[in-house]
Amino acid sequence: MMNFTKVWLSVYASLCYCYYIGRIIPSGKMRLMTILPIVCLFLILPLNLSTIHLGGTTGFFIAWLANFKLLLYSFGQGPLSSDPSISLGRFISIACLPIKIQQDDPPPNRKNKENPSPEKTQKASKSPLNYAIKGLLLALLMRSYDYSQYIHPKIILFLYCFHVYFSLEIMLAMIAALARVLLKLELEPQFDDPYLSTSLQDFWGRRWNLMVTSILRPTVYDPIRSFFMGMLGRRYSQLPAVVGTFVVSGVMHELIFFYFGRVEPTWEITFFFILHGVCLAVEIAVKKTLPGKWRLPGLVSGPLAIAFVIITAFWLFFPQFLRCNADVRAFGEFAAVLEFAKDLGRSFRFGSPKVMSA
Repeated sequence: MMNFTKVWLSVYASLCYCYYIGRIIPSGKMRLMTILPIVCLFLILPLNLSTIHLGGTTGFFIAWLANFKLLLYSFGQGPLSSDPSISLGRFISIACLPIKIQQDDPPPNRKNKENPSPEKTQKASKSPLNYAIKGLLLALLMRSYDYSQYIHPKIILFLYCFHVYFSLEIMLAMIAALARVLLKLELEPQFDDPYLSTSLQDFWGRRWNLMVTSILRPTVYDPIRSFFMGMLGRRYSQLPAVVGTFVVSGVMHELIFFYFGRVEPTWEITFFFILHGVCLAVEIAVKKTLPGKWRLPGLVSGPLAIAFVIITAFWLFFPQFLRCNADVRAFGEFAAVLEFAKDLGRSFRFGSPKVMSA
């Protein structure tokens, strides 16, 4: 916890520096040069944390999201540059937290149906009951692992799929709720029921981890698409852009997994995302070529897409998760937190009479 405090004090000081640099130096190469040392620092800071939950989330928040936002900020783009009068507190919150301010619906003529992750329209926040149910399911999942010796390993991996989804959505929702209270802003949800996806395009572009989608679009997807626009035209330039975006996503996931376990990467996670990027590009190309009447109905394409995600995760994603003992260490951390809470409760219970008698 002491290391965690030191790391986040360093993050706070670094973002204060970036905020005031932006007030002094105009956007462009000079601002980039002054912010690059902070980008390098944010890649190193998570190495000071050895736990799965604190180290992994810190790596995701600062080494990936904050760094990408700062790179955009260097050139006057992205969420940190959208409001010239942004306050320091809001700048720091948006920079290092996985949140996105909800925008008004774009005009109909501005909606781009070709984009795999179109501009988000306003969505109502999910009810507390929704998260309570998912929290209960997560607790039941964790309880079921006590009987893992009686459960087939493939079923355990299948349960991990739900565990990862529930954990991510609940954690990000809690952070968004805190940011919503502090910033007094309406924020976009991070997930949109990915199990209801009708295709790979729908899953990755509109439903799964939308914060990552929104930050990869301006940093990777848009520049690659602009580069290929002259060669392939507007219709097909998004295909290499999609593949390139998934390549970058795969490399960043490798980095997060390195923070998890400090083990040498095998690049299977990168291959997982490259495979999905290629398949998504093929899906988009087929949709552009075939008329709508020849496409599979959503009730068929949706389960096929979800099955493809789960099967490839079994093959390439979760073996790396298990290789660094992330599951065992995560459960150990949960047990340590529960034990700490019990000790804290006992100290308050036995300490209160002393306070009263004093």
